[in-house]
Amino acid sequence: MKIVTWNCNGALRKKLEYIDSIGADVLIIQECEDPAKSTSIYREWAGNYLWVGISKNKGIGVFPKKEHVVSKLFWDKTFRILGINSDSKFLSWSTKDLQLFIPFTINNKYTVLGVWTKNVKGDQFDYIGQFWKFLQIHSNDLTGDNIILLGDFNSNSVWDKYGRWWNHTDVVNDLANMGIKSLYHSQYQEAQGQETIPTFYLYRNKNKPYHIDYVFLSKHLIQKSKLSIGSFDKWIRESDHMPLSATILDGPDGTTWERK
Repeated sequence: MKIVTWNCNGALRKKLEYIDSIGADVLIIQECEDPAKSTSIYREWAGNYLWVGISKNKGIGVFPKKEHVVSKLFWDKTFRILGINSDSKFLSWSTKDLQLFIPFTINNKYTVLGVWTKNVKGDQFDYIGQFWKFLQIHSNDLTGDNIILLGDFNSNSVWDKYGRWWNHTDVVNDLANMGIKSLYHSQYQEAQGQETIPTFYLYRNKNKPYHIDYVFLSKHLIQKSKLSIGSFDKWIRESDHMPLSATILDGPDGTTWERK
């Protein structure tokens, strides 16, 4: 199974031919418009899709292909930091307050979380902080052999800040304690913050590369999965982000990829 995540930089309806060229089984697309409020061609292409967003043009969509079935998971819980003598409203938060996440299943086999972290006005827990908050609420929901977290996290350990407990490195360590690791870092044996293959180019400038998109998998899936990242020359006209394709060998023989 090939699962692809891509921040399309808007107007997905005009880029269907490009994303179809990957041959994905399931697509998770950030910064795409709601098919229900767009063109008929886009709606037909979207199929039995899932979508959440902050406006009709800015959301995250899940698009199944090749007769695969995706089903939304309706996670809605709250979390409160205990042990602090304060009634501050900022010590608690709920799933619906966080942006943007879409939990779902694929073929009732894989539990998947599509991610597009946002800079939420008035909340110092922006970008990776939004994901950190999500983990505090839903860590128990993200357990098992077939867990996939992927998307545009807008984060890298190079932006860690002293004294902040929701840094990128903290989140990666929390995921590791849950048995979930980055497929890229496992495959290429590179440390967080030292990635040699970019996923994003600021202002579409080849001289301003960053690695801010990720695929995290449970340890059960890591050794039978392989990642590829789109090239600058092919994709930069369509988006400042490159697509990430995770291919999972999900057959009964337990075959694994050979690691470097």
